[in-house]
Amino acid sequence: MANRPPDPDDDDPDDDDPGDHDPGDDLVEEVPDAKPAADAKPKRSWKRIAIEVGVIALIFLGVRAWQSRDAASGPAPALRQATLAGPTFDLAAADSPVLVHFWATWCGVCQAEEGTIDGLAEDHRVITIASQSGTPESVQRYLTSHELGFDVINDPAGRLAHAWGVRAFPSSFVVADGQIRHVEVGYTTSAGFRARLWLASIL
Repeated sequence: MANRPPDPDDDDPDDDDPGDHDPGDDLVEEVPDAKPAADAKPKRSWKRIAIEVGVIALIFLGVRAWQSRDAASGPAPALRQATLAGPTFDLAAADSPVLVHFWATWCGVCQAEEGTIDGLAEDHRVITIASQSGTPESVQRYLTSHELGFDVINDPAGRLAHAWGVRAFPSSFVVADGQIRHVEVGYTTSAGFRARLWLASIL
């Protein structure tokens, strides 16, 4: 089909039929109305939030269970060794619940928790084991620079950590009457430690 040449009369705007309607105009007019719908964000229901929190809690508990899978349980392994300060600590001779705390100078979580352990040692029986952290002198320098006063047994080769089944730091054991009552892997609050020590004293 050949193209029809333009008719000069078509250029006169007065000749436009007012009834003519360009479908494209509708598209232009509808764009502003569509924008708010695109910006709208669906609200999360309480049920979905509860499910998400539950999933996160299960993952957290699963990781902690995996980290403590080899941790000692039941009768506590023997622990009788000299501390950096000199006196020998003997777990078997303890007449009240003891917190046995494994940590390392290179462990970031241990550093975040060390203030809690130091405060706990002021009114509870606490013995800590610095594992794979160098010589006694280097561990003592760390204690001095961080102003920590809790008792420390140095475990440079990780022998004690291995005996207690420690695979991650920090790891803490609440021991009463020669039995391991509670095991905590990772950061634990002061209230959490105190509650476990209290429970060990009454059960």
